[in-house]
Amino acid sequence: MLKGIKVGLRARHEDDIPILRTELYDDVVNASRAEAGPWRPIRPDSQDPRLVVDDTQQGSVQFSVVELAGGSLVGTATLWGIDTHNRTAHIGLGLLPSCRGKGYGTDVVAVLCHYAFVVRSLHRLQIETLADNTGMLRSAERNGFVREGVLRSSAWVMGEFLDEVLLGLLVQDWKQDTPV
Repeated sequence: MLKGIKVGLRARHEDDIPILRTELYDDVVNASRAEAGPWRPIRPDSQDPRLVVDDTQQGSVQFSVVELAGGSLVGTATLWGIDTHNRTAHIGLGLLPSCRGKGYGTDVVAVLCHYAFVVRSLHRLQIETLADNTGMLRSAERNGFVREGVLRSSAWVMGEFLDEVLLGLLVQDWKQDTPV
């Protein structure tokens, strides 16, 4: 397990899936804001690729996020779009509604940076998030990410186009503050 100050990133367990599905993906508004496509209902017994980890996929690494004090599940974290030639990747996370606003997001981003830069030897990380996602913007910027641009009206979410903010972090600008 990779450890931060408040959270740990570990392999997805089978018993994580129903919780993540119910708390993150069955919520139409939350899922519509987090996904690049429209929400759709998924059968409880389906092999949903957002939740069921395919260890043969070299382009992404999915983690379950757990609270270090007690081990309870708090969400998901992903390093995706991994490009080993250009040494780049994207990061994303989703916290259960009851776990938001507690500093977990900032810690998850820090641990993902450590994993990407130290373990995977990547050079650049990127985040794309909705412009009104203040929690993610704050978590990214606290970890050294820089706003590189705004993609105007690039996301269709629940009946309207929303702006997305593009953030980037280079390994030489990263300041490791998190134990792992």
